[in-house]
Amino acid sequence: MTDYRSRSMWLDGVPGELAPRASLPGPIDLDVAIVGAGYTGLWTAYYLKKADPKLRVAVLEKEIAGFGASGRNGGWCHTTVPGSRERAAKTHGRQAVIDQQRALHATVPEIARVVAEEHIDARFHIGGQLDLATSPVQLLRAREAVAYERSWGFGEDDYAQLGAAEMRARVKVAGCLGGGYTPHGAAVDPARLARGLAAVVERLGVPIYELTPVTALAPHRAETPFGAVTAEVVVRATEAFTPLLPGYERHVVPIYSLMIGTEPLPDAFWDEVGWSGHEVFGDFRHLIFYAMHTDDGRIAIGGRGAPYHFNSRLSEAFERVPAVQDHLRELLRTLFPQIGEVRVTHTWGGAIAASRDWNTSVGLDKETGMAWAGAYVGDGVDSTNLAGRTLRDLILGEQSDLTGLPWVNHRSKAWEPEPFRWLGVNASLKAMASADDYEARSGRPAKRAAVIKKIIGA
Repeated sequence: MTDYRSRSMWLDGVPGELAPRASLPGPIDLDVAIVGAGYTGLWTAYYLKKADPKLRVAVLEKEIAGFGASGRNGGWCHTTVPGSRERAAKTHGRQAVIDQQRALHATVPEIARVVAEEHIDARFHIGGQLDLATSPVQLLRAREAVAYERSWGFGEDDYAQLGAAEMRARVKVAGCLGGGYTPHGAAVDPARLARGLAAVVERLGVPIYELTPVTALAPHRAETPFGAVTAEVVVRATEAFTPLLPGYERHVVPIYSLMIGTEPLPDAFWDEVGWSGHEVFGDFRHLIFYAMHTDDGRIAIGGRGAPYHFNSRLSEAFERVPAVQDHLRELLRTLFPQIGEVRVTHTWGGAIAASRDWNTSVGLDKETGMAWAGAYVGDGVDSTNLAGRTLRDLILGEQSDLTGLPWVNHRSKAWEPEPFRWLGVNASLKAMASADDYEARSGRPAKRAAVIKKIIGA
């Protein structure tokens, strides 16, 4: 049997059994079949059954609920919208882009509401997000970020510039010169959220069939080894695992993000560092990192840098890359020199999904009954909830503020065939890493980073 606890610190900390639920017993007919028991699939099932308890809804999952990114991510519930606002405004208008960002801001308290109402022990803390500047070049980008938000009509209550002393009042990070802060963010135990939400969905009458891989999708149909599932609507909520489906091999690329988790740190460390508000934080480097303070006094920190694997391959072997995770250890000591020789108790990783234009999308083809949501590029903890509510409205045929947002029914073009995909993605990752190195050496902005972001649409 698969050791699911070994796949992340979060899954290892989930109370109770992680034994798989029963598989699909045989062919069935449904109103809505959902493929994937991560956040997207579970939120969609939750909101559908809340809206119409009579709907026949079931979730099909290859492993167990929360197996993928939903049970392994950085614990950030933040409101970043992948892709270019300017490009979206050209086709949908400036106000629609602003509306989508506001909808994501409102999603953080919506998740908090459901967590409280359904008694999910997700360890959800709305402490906001800090974007640190740890060099003069990053401080320049921090100021540009604030100016950019102002140009879109977002004020101090949405994104504020903080000086070094204001940052230290929240969390004492070595070398921090200031940065930005948004209250629209939360820290969460991702696996507890996923597993708790799965239990709630079951209580609402939605069966979750685990160890039930979907081998092919067709209009109104999902094929499994246990028989076909037919439905008025089939929701593809497969994120980084999408390329495993025939016909979807170039739909997204899976990019690995890796993490480490420390042992619980002593009270003396937290007394010195602060960080009592559980803000999530990163900085303005190009090859990002992300850190959070857990309820049991650990630091979980992750980042990019692992390679993309030829032909979008996925493997447990790719989830631990010593060079990347050793770099995270060094980064932790750089940020917090007082941490000393802290013991790292967990190393893990998982794949995020990126579309060719770096846009997330959610939609429904009414003729084929095929619905989808995904390509969150690592920003899915918040976005999946908004996607679930949007899919609810689309499936139920309701016109709402959500169904008119720019990401609805957006279609990204396919990624290039191999080997061009492998060459392009890995060259982009190396270029971002080299941009950070250049800026650290020279103290000047790296133009190559802007070129890469323009090429990929970020």
